[in-house]
Amino acid sequence: MHVPIKVDYGVRALIDLAMYGEDGHSVRAADTSRRAVIPQPYLAQVFHTMRKSGLVNSTRGPGGGHSLAMPADQIRLSKVVDCLDSSENLVECLDNTSFCVHCSDCAQRDVWRSVEDAVFGILDSITIDQLVEKTKAKKDLNLFKSEITLSI
Repeated sequence: MHVPIKVDYGVRALIDLAMYGEDGHSVRAADTSRRAVIPQPYLAQVFHTMRKSGLVNSTRGPGGGHSLAMPADQIRLSKVVDCLDSSENLVECLDNTSFCVHCSDCAQRDVWRSVEDAVFGILDSITIDQLVEKTKAKKDLNLFKSEITLSI
């Protein structure tokens, strides 16, 4: 399965907002862009799409920026993918049987449906909050490893 870069950037941006926009504080797009290594013009497009889908809030002016529109533990990766990925299925024939002449007797179609169901089941079970916790744990581990290396 191919994860579009827009989805990857969107997840990274949401993690950044959850980590640095605690208590509903807005986070500047320039700061998210720098920390998450997302080109700022592309991040603006991603934020715009996520704002229209109700995932983020935007505030203009001094002290403005972006914040999560709901708690991080309520934002599932499946919602992010739905918001940012325009492709409907892994293969087009799953919902469009006129796409292929083999649909009625195609054994592969059942396999692709099972794969798609499994992928979306996993995406629906993971929240931004869980990814924030994993990110913090990995940063702490890397900091610990750096301290050990420096002390040797």
